[in-house]
Amino acid sequence: MREIQAKRAGLKTLTMLGILLLHSGCAGVNLNPLEWFNSDEEVNPPKELVDISAEVSLDRLWNVDVGNGQGNNYTEITPTIAGRVIFAASENGTVLAVNLDSGDVLWRSRLDERLITGGVGVGGGLVIVGSRDAEVIALDQSTGETAWIGQVTSEVVAQPIVNEDIVVVQTVDDKITALDNASGEQRWIYESTQPPLTLRGTSRPVFTPADTVVAGFSNGTLVSVSADDGVWRWEERVAVPEGRYDIDRVIDIDGDLVLDGNRIFASSYQGNLIALDVSTGRIVWGLQDASSYHGITQGFGNLYYCNDESHVVAVRDESEDIVWRNEDLQHRSITAPTAISNYVAVADFEGYVHLISQIDGRIVGRSRVDDDGVRANLLADRGRLITYGNSGTLAAYSLQ
Repeated sequence: MREIQAKRAGLKTLTMLGILLLHSGCAGVNLNPLEWFNSDEEVNPPKELVDISAEVSLDRLWNVDVGNGQGNNYTEITPTIAGRVIFAASENGTVLAVNLDSGDVLWRSRLDERLITGGVGVGGGLVIVGSRDAEVIALDQSTGETAWIGQVTSEVVAQPIVNEDIVVVQTVDDKITALDNASGEQRWIYESTQPPLTLRGTSRPVFTPADTVVAGFSNGTLVSVSADDGVWRWEERVAVPEGRYDIDRVIDIDGDLVLDGNRIFASSYQGNLIALDVSTGRIVWGLQDASSYHGITQGFGNLYYCNDESHVVAVRDESEDIVWRNEDLQHRSITAPTAISNYVAVADFEGYVHLISQIDGRIVGRSRVDDDGVRANLLADRGRLITYGNSGTLAAYSLQ
């Protein structure tokens, strides 16, 4: 399950609130919501899986071990595909490049004595990961050799983004830092106001065709800055904090943003799902009360998102029409949805991948890929599904 510094879970004790207030803003604190209460009864227990009538199955093509995977600190290190190569990293410092077609390891590097918490970013000839100790490590994309190590203001838990000029990293203290692609030296920094309590995590910023960087923050705002110098362009709210207590006012934008032409989609926890014009920041579409800390995917004219109860929801693009809602995976800590072929794929805390029909929202396929669970987002490439389990197993599957 995603490590969280604050999550609405029906606070019933002052002890619970005290723990949240004590640890808010502490990037190194590990809080697993399933362990918040010292009792045998779980708050919001995960829904038991029921038998399905399978219409599609996963056939494993290859698998590779990547260090200790996500480790024990509730990290969410997602691999990245660039061309015909996939790049993955483990918490204990293993970074590797794998041929997507054959599963052959092209290179493997070991970053000794570093805990990787953010990655993987690829571009401009570099592979980028971030550490718990506020380091940004750049490796040569072809060889895996260390190119440079830069310093940022705090722990990196999101995927960095890279182009030929800069590396952009968002840190847990709600700052965006741009580093020079060639040297790792700081080019600019943008800082947002951080609320008292936040979810542990940040969304991945995006480069846009308008030569800007757009990022979402824990105060529920989406901000656009110039990619060249970090100068503010526009800002828009995805959610407005409501409630008496800080825990009720958590409105983080933690799910990855989706760029679709001149639109950019964002969702927030205890907030909304909206689309904005990339150039102006003007809201062009919105769906209220779509609380989510996951990313979004598209397909069949729909937008798919997972809400904070692990319901998978299909919304007709440019309307507020709910096409379908699947509640079969309630509280199973599922990943962001990934569209592949005729399906939407998600993985859960027990390591099951579920294939959901894009047409009617039924679960039509299921396969267990890692006994330790899956937190990293699934990837799709030319009809193949890529999974990265918590134990460190990177695997490619075809749909049968």
